[in-house]
Amino acid sequence: QVQLVESGGGLVQAGGSLRLSCAASGRTFSTYAMGWVRQAPGKEREFVASISWSARNTYYADSVKGRFTISRDNAKNTVNLQMNSLKPEDTAVYYCAANGRTRHSLTVYYRAQEYDYWGQGTQVTVSS
Repeated sequence: QVQLVESGGGLVQAGGSLRLSCAASGRTFSTYAMGWVRQAPGKEREFVASISWSARNTYYADSVKGRFTISRDNAKNTVNLQMNSLKPEDTAVYYCAANGRTRHSLTVYYRAQEYDYWGQGTQVTVSS
């Protein structure tokens, strides 16, 4: 199992940047594909980005492609989400998530339902 704790959320103006971090604890973190999923008030969970456990492959939702970058540092047990050119529609609670069934180093997951472990979330608010 893995425990996840997000940080870095806050209030930012449209067009600004924010960097989210996720600290993970667990003996098998380095072999888990990781992802970020967000949920806006009154809406369903929305996949944002995924990164394979080797960090050699990433996948992004169309809505954030070109603006967000996911990265990981397995030595430090962290995964990050750099968010640039933020828009009001990016406002949501952002969750760090892990897939505990990853079998290949290049696998990414682009559905929220494919993740097994979740953090508590961190609020991101983008003002216009």
